[in-house]
Amino acid sequence: MKLIYLKEVNSTQIYLKELIKNNNQTNICVYTFNQTQGLGSQNNKWEGKDGNLFFSFIIPIKDLPKDLKLQSASIYFSYILKYYLSTLGSKVVLKWPNDFYIKENKIGGLITNKIGENLICGIGLNIKKTSSFEGYLDININKINLLEEYFKHLKVYPSWKQIFSKYKLEFHCNKNYFTNINNEKLLLKDLTLNDDGSLNINGKKVYSLR
Repeated sequence: MKLIYLKEVNSTQIYLKELIKNNNQTNICVYTFNQTQGLGSQNNKWEGKDGNLFFSFIIPIKDLPKDLKLQSASIYFSYILKYYLSTLGSKVVLKWPNDFYIKENKIGGLITNKIGENLICGIGLNIKKTSSFEGYLDININKINLLEEYFKHLKVYPSWKQIFSKYKLEFHCNKNYFTNINNEKLLLKDLTLNDDGSLNINGKKVYSLR
């Protein structure tokens, strides 16, 4: 993965989309510690504070595990990062489908977009405390090392089945969190997780699409 550092940017995802607009480059990651207009899920904004970590990368869909549904790609990429942070002692929880939490505080999130035959993934993570109203990572970590190790974990592209089997065991950690489905706020403990990463809501499969 080629790493491109930006001292400041409106959005790493927007920058990356512009960068690849006229070529077919893949396996590029754009990162910054100061993002001014980050993109969140469901058309929300993710305000980036100086000193935290924000990055976006692009990979060919053909390189992804064959058993991975693109609708659940956010779970796949989120859990790999969550798992790595857990090995370092963090108590981070992955709230379905793409939010990172420490107890009741959101500390980051992930969003995916399909561009042609490629997938762009954007991640924002609060590494340090920036205000009394926001959560942040509960371990000390070097941001560059985090990036490098994350991509080492991605390089082998474990199967969806391998990743999901771990996430499913931890889904009970979502019991106190809500998710928004079609503008309806639902408590995750009342919902069933399907093996393809979707939720069973009134007999229908609902995917993250984030």
